[in-house]
This record gives sequence, C-alpha cells and structure tokens, in this order.
Amino acid sequence: MCGIVGAVSKREVAPILIEGLKRLEYRGYDSAGLSTVEDGSGLTQMREVGKVLGLEAIVAESEINGKLGIAHTRWATHGKPSVNNAHPHVSSNKISVVHNGIIENFQEIKDFLANEGYEFQSETDSEVIPHLIHYHFEVVQDLLEAVRQSVKQLRGAYAVGVIHKDHQNKLIAARSGSPLVVGKGIGENFIASDVLALKPVTDKFIYLEEGDLIELSAEDISIWNIDDESVVRSSVQVFLGPDSMDKGIYRHYMQKEIFEQPKSITDTLEGRIGSNGLLIESFGVGAASIFEKIESLTMVACGTSYYAALVASYWLEELAKIPCQVEIASEFRYRTVVCRP
Repeated sequence: MCGIVGAVSKREVAPILIEGLKRLEYRGYDSAGLSTVEDGSGLTQMREVGKVLGLEAIVAESEINGKLGIAHTRWATHGKPSVNNAHPHVSSNKISVVHNGIIENFQEIKDFLANEGYEFQSETDSEVIPHLIHYHFEVVQDLLEAVRQSVKQLRGAYAVGVIHKDHQNKLIAARSGSPLVVGKGIGENFIASDVLALKPVTDKFIYLEEGDLIELSAEDISIWNIDDESVVRSSVQVFLGPDSMDKGIYRHYMQKEIFEQPKSITDTLEGRIGSNGLLIESFGVGAASIFEKIESLTMVACGTSYYAALVASYWLEELAKIPCQVEIASEFRYRTVVCRP
C-alpha cells in the first residue's frame, strides 16, 4: 500500500517529508514524490521513479523551501511506474494531492472533467481528485468546501492530503477505507498513513474515523465527521520502541506474531475493500486480466511463511477452486520444478 506524509509548520518541511517517506519504505513502492508551497514561489512538485533516496537527491539539489507540504510513495495500481504516474498530482498548478486507495468511479469522473476542459497527464485514478477539487474550488472559492464536495463524489477507498498554492498555512485531508492519522506537534501538525512516519517529530496522534475530513494549520486541528458535523477526536500518546520490529510487551517474536494477527488482517484489507467487495486493482496493474487466466498457483516460502502458505492453499482450493501447491523456497531455488500453467 502507498504511503502518505504531510506537514504544516513554522519551519521547513521537506526534511520531515523525506524522513517520513523513508520510514514508510517497508510498505513497498515504485516511485516517490513531494509538493511544497513556497513563499512567493507558489507550488513546487518533484517526483522520481525508484527509491526515496533518488527523490532526496533531487530535493537536495533544488534546495526547495516551504513550510507546507505533502509527500507520497506509490505502488502501481492504475498505470505503470513512471514519473507522470507518481504522486503528488497537480491541477492548474494550484492544487496538489496525494492519494492512497482506489477510486472505483474514476472513469466516470474523468469523462466529466475532460468535457469540462481538464487535461490528464497520467494513467492513474488518483489524478481525477485534484482536478475535481479545482473544479469545485472555482465555484465555491473555499478549499475545505471544495474538498468536502469532491470526496462525496468518490466511490472506493481513499486517504487524501490536499494543499493549495494560495493557502500557505492550510493542509486538508480526508479518509474513507484507507488509514490516516494526525500527528500533533508544537507549532506544527502532520498527517501520515502510519504513525511510524512521524516518530521523529511527535508521539501524540489522532486516529481518524471513517469519513472524517480535517483542516490543519500550524496551530490548530479541525475535524468534521461523515455527516459534516464538527467533532473532537481524542488524541493518544504512542510510545514506539527503538525499532518498529521490537518485541515490545511480548516474550518472543512468535507470541507477538500471534497476537498481532487481527491487526495484520485489518491493515491488509484497509484501502483494498470497496463498496461492493475487494478492489481487484489493489493487486497491481492488469490484475483483473491476469486473474482471468490463472489455471493454478504455486507458492514459494520458508519457515513461518511456508506454514502460512500451506493454510492458504487449503483456502484457495476450497474457495477459489484453483489447484495450489506449496514449495519450500530453499529447495525450489536449486532443483528443477515442474509448475502447472
């Protein structure tokens, strides 16, 4: 799943965004990017295919400034890995958006926006979001209201962060079906798809609920629920160990794995469930056409993963009616294996 980091502060945010993306690399991704709003210079956008290290290098060379920004690591679902498909996506050089999740009705929205004169630079479903926000902003002239009206038109799963070049102390975000947290700082506030991204800058977090819409400034946090009612969400202090893989309160890692199973399943499903079921696109580009051609499955794994694969093979054969075999990876690598198509 993709990663989101956003910050509004009284200091430069690019280093915070880059460090946050580095801490989200465990999620897997194919490209990275960021946008900042700079005093007197408007909106800056930088994107790079590959590792966050590459993005960090071009950011360092450009010496970008800005006390408001959003950043993203993308794992391709619509469109191959490329600079144009990487986030953030921008509309009219005014509005920049990062998005996690999948928009089921993006083609319908894209067709409408194309008829309104908007031009698309990517193959992604995500690019409809900044253009849709810009469309509403031109009417209501209020960024928060434009985002509110836009997300009400989206079907699927999303967590979004939004900035506007003319609002240098305002970060808007919303979530439905994809995780998003708010980090509370002193003279600065943040958003992220995982608390780990913000570990260096805060230990106080607000876990947003389904349908929440938020407006952050460096000093304030405002939240509205799915019914557009202003609400107060309690904040919690999260104490993270020196290593995200620390055993914590558990005696050993096996015990930790057992007790984390419910959360692991929840985290796996978040952002991948739409209104009517699983979002096939979450498996990657072209997944739907590939699934139609599958005749059998071979899973290759070692250790605990091997035992998990054995259990999964029972489920796949029972529920999907697809023949499945499981191989020990260390053996699979060095022998001639005959796999079914």
